Amino acid sequence: MSVQLARRLFTVEEYHQMARAGILTEDDRVELIEGEIVEMAPLGSRHAACVDRLTQLFVERLGRQAIVRVQSPIRVGEYSEPQPDLTLLRPRSDFYATAHPTPRDVLLVVEVAETSTDYDREIKGPLYARAGIPEIWLVDLSRGIVEIYRQPTVQGYQVVEQRGPNTHLTLAVLPSLTLSVDEILG
Repeated sequence: MSVQLARRLFTVEEYHQMARAGILTEDDRVELIEGEIVEMAPLGSRHAACVDRLTQLFVERLGRQAIVRVQSPIRVGEYSEPQPDLTLLRPRSDFYATAHPTPRDVLLVVEVAETSTDYDREIKGPLYARAGIPEIWLVDLSRGIVEIYRQPTVQGYQVVEQRGPNTHLTLAVLPSLTLSVDEILG
């Protein structure tokens, strides 16, 4: 006889209630992915340096064309609120003070991965695609490449490219932004 265990999935609202009640705090490195509270991997120094480098590059090159958000939530449906390493958002005068951004606000999501590459590629990538986020970059520090995902559908991203050293990336929705992989990886 096999035992079937039911899993209790949480909504974004319930997740926020846990934070208001003190069950979850700002110091907890967790995110809500498809109803499950998932502990995020610790940030290594290479990971943190890459996020800082990208933040500086985006801020310098984009100015007011986009809001650069670092490790902050985006609401992706009723059951998911991931915290990408970087998000480029459509400019808004209130800087999203009234609510976390949703997929229609997102220009680009960047996930930097040293130990979480498979998770970012297999779990978070398809989640972003189903939500309609137009483009994601997965910076794979272990392999020294950047994976580019474009043209989201409910089955996943239709266009996937890899770029290595001595190559460049251009953001589809802001073609004036070009970065070299060498700049991103340092």
